[in-house]
Amino acid sequence: MSTQELEEQEKLEELVHPRHFGLEQAIFIAMLLLSLLGMAITDFSRHDGYGYWLFMVIVFGMLSIFVSWLQSKRGEIEFGDIVKEQASHWLLTFLIVAAAFLVQKSGQLTETGASLVILLLLAMATILDGKRIGWQFTLIGFYLASSAIIIAYVEAFIWTCGGLGAAVVIGTFLWNKWVIKYRGNNDN
Repeated sequence: MSTQELEEQEKLEELVHPRHFGLEQAIFIAMLLLSLLGMAITDFSRHDGYGYWLFMVIVFGMLSIFVSWLQSKRGEIEFGDIVKEQASHWLLTFLIVAAAFLVQKSGQLTETGASLVILLLLAMATILDGKRIGWQFTLIGFYLASSAIIIAYVEAFIWTCGGLGAAVVIGTFLWNKWVIKYRGNNDN
């Protein structure tokens, strides 16, 4: 293999980690399903919606630390360092989300507006965390941001967000299949 081919293969291995891909994919799907559940809760009860998104900041933070732990087992990152970094990242995210909650309580934002702001903050935090631990977290963040825009403009947003979520999940499976095929062609 040439140097360029080795570099391309290393870049692909950074994108997909076969050892824990199934577990990381399951976490990715769970995060998407939790996001869809939050959208349904927000649609049903605006009051419960923003409480749910506050809770999701904690859940997403814990899931990202878990994925980091999986990656540290492969020797890719030092677990202690990433836990400190992620703990501060998600704690700060939670504080800003709590601030949005307090702004809503003051009457400056509606419950729907607060839910969308919290959803966008969660999207941004997830995108930034994806830079550290993997492209799937970045993709979830973009999904959340897209969903916030859809919720703002589409009356029956659950179906649109659900369809987008399904497309994202199918796309990640196809991407993984392509990477495995690409690796197999380069090994021959």
